[in-house]
Parts: sequence; C-alpha cells; structure tokens
Amino acid sequence: MDERAPKTGSPVRNIGLLATAQAIVGSNQAVLGAVASLTAIAMIENKSLSTVPVTCMIIGTALATGPSAYLIHSWGRRQGFMLGAALAIPGALLAALAAWLGNFWLFSIALGVLGVTSAFANQYRFAAADSVPAGLKARAISWVLAGGVISGFLGPWLSIVTKDLIPGTTFVGTYLAMAALAVLAVCVLALTRLAPTAAQAAIKKSGRPFKQLLRSPDVLVPMVGASASFALMVMVMVAAPLAMVYVCGHSTEEAAFAIQWHIVAMFAPSFVTGSVINRISAHLTAALGLLLILCAAVVNLTGISVLHFVISLILLGVGWNFGFIASTALLSAAYRPEEAARVQGLNEQVVFGVMALASIASGLLLQLIGWQSINILVIPLAAAAILALGWGSMRPKSAAGLPS
Repeated sequence: MDERAPKTGSPVRNIGLLATAQAIVGSNQAVLGAVASLTAIAMIENKSLSTVPVTCMIIGTALATGPSAYLIHSWGRRQGFMLGAALAIPGALLAALAAWLGNFWLFSIALGVLGVTSAFANQYRFAAADSVPAGLKARAISWVLAGGVISGFLGPWLSIVTKDLIPGTTFVGTYLAMAALAVLAVCVLALTRLAPTAAQAAIKKSGRPFKQLLRSPDVLVPMVGASASFALMVMVMVAAPLAMVYVCGHSTEEAAFAIQWHIVAMFAPSFVTGSVINRISAHLTAALGLLLILCAAVVNLTGISVLHFVISLILLGVGWNFGFIASTALLSAAYRPEEAARVQGLNEQVVFGVMALASIASGLLLQLIGWQSINILVIPLAAAAILALGWGSMRPKSAAGLPS
C-alpha cells in the first residue's frame, strides 16, 4: 500500500494525539531520570550499584528495539503503540512494590520492563510523518517532538508532588502515578487513526556484510558520534542527581529541577537542529554538540551550586541533541537502500550497548573516583570523538552506498 497519501484520520488529530502520547510516555521517562537512581541508592549498602536499575532500563530498550518494530509492522501502528504503552502499567506497579519493600533487584527488573516502552515510543514521530500528506511531514515530526518538551516539565514536577504521597514511604506514590499515566497513554493512542504499515517483505541478502560496513568510515564515524553523544550524556546525567543529593547536599526537589531543564534542553532544540545541519553541515553540528558536552563538564568542574548543575545539564541536553541528530543524519547517507535495516539495527545495538556501559559505569565511577573526576574523564572522550568527526569531514566524499 502506498503510504505517501495515507487514508487515515485527520492529520491534525493524529499529530495532536501522538504529541500527547509522547508527552505522557516521556513524562514517565523524565520521572525515572529524576528519581530512579535516588530510589535505588536508598535500597543498597553498596552505593556503586545504584545505577544498575537505570542500566536495566536501557538494556530493556535495546533488547526491545527489534521486536517492537516487528510487532508494530505486523499488528499495525495503533495496536503496537498501545501494547508498548500498556507494558508500562505492570512495570510501574512492580517498581512501586519494589520501592515499598526496598527490594533492589525487583526494582531493577521493573525498570527493565519500563525500558521496553521507550522502544515503542521512539517510533511515534515516524508514525506521525507517515500519517499525513507529504507537505506536513516535517511539521508533524516537530509537533510530536514537542511532546518531549512538555514531559521535561511534567515529569520532574510529578516526581516532586508524589514523592511522599504514600505515608511512610518515598517514591511509592510516584511509581503509582506513572502507572496511571500509562493507562492514560493507552487511551490516547486508542483514538489514533494512523497510516497502515507496509507488508513484511522478504529480507534481501544483498548489500555489504557487517565486517565491510564496520570498515567504512562513512558508517563508523557517525556511530562514534552518536555513541559518544549518548554515552557521555548518560554518564553525567545519571550521576548528577546522586551527586547533587548525596555529595553536594542539595535537596531532592533541586535535583528534580535540574533534571527537568536537562530534559527540556534535550528536546527543545529539535525545532532548529535540522536548519543548523543544513547551514553548517552534519559533521560540524555533531562536533558542536560534543563541544557543548565538554563545556558542560567544565562547568561542573568550576562549582557545585544548584546553578552550576542546572547550566551544565542544559548544555549537556543541547549537546546531546546536536550530536545525536547530526550523527543520525550522517549515518542515513552512508548506506545503500538494501542495507538500511542492517545498518540501522547495528547502530541501535552499538549505541544502546555503549549507553548501558556508561550508565553502570556512572554509579561505579561516582563511588570510586568522585563527581569531579567523572567530569574530567568526559573531556578527553569528547575531544577524541570531535577529532574523529573532524577526520571524517576531511575525507573525500563518496556516494552513499559505494564501498569506502
């Protein structure tokens, strides 16, 4: 079926519903960014393991990336998205039970389940683009991404007002509120009328093998840029609320406030990132993003006030946005059409794998070498990725799909 002019519900209606779903699901993810590590650290004596639950969430997303795409294309977008949102209900209830019992490993399992929801939600913007006429595709993507901005405010606020909702416990009420939001997301997604997915085609064996693709700088450099942007962001972001509360003596509310502005900074630039890429090139935009991440580390090294954390996390969010989106744009021009699924799948596994390592390393490094040393470590890693992007930009340009 030709999806260029899909027979769906009102484009404005679909965009609004998907943006609302993005805001709701994103709010749950923002809640976890603000309180998951704080919940975990209160459960264990070995504080270096405090980021294990967040790592389980990232692993859950990585493992669900392929199956979620298959289900969405097999069952249809609305049914697939509803399933993804619904999985957050048992995940959040299990997290609430774990917080009530103080069971660290049960909490880790719960976050693994919650991570699966992200794999489905990551495809909302593509569904919006495929469900509107060609002239509205860019606007549709922008409005769905706008849901991420709303979640940056709603999620941390929710974590504050529900923290002590259940007397005698901390954050149990927060996870119950997440379950309620997941129910709301399912109801919103049920109202969508999205473009039908294309029929599953036989997987072609043509295209370059993995070994040859990994030897291609046109593929490798964007993967380095995306992995570095995501990993460095996660390493600092996961450690930041722990450092604020347990190292620097700030309140949970102040930590949630800093994470709120970080999440807003991650998504808000999306409206202009494409224009920046077109103006200064994808290589330079990705390098600029990594430079902003480096600057975030420098800000953290200059002080430990709430303002230092907020400024740093804003720079970190904008840097991630530029670095990741520009690297994705570079990758999209690096393979033949028949290699798309292979390269994209490889990229997802590498990026999420590196993210998982960065997440678990964050808690360990915070205990072993301290907050300041984590930020010192960011500087050479970001600089190395910037050099790789610079090398990639100076290489002779080859046509997409040609061996390099």
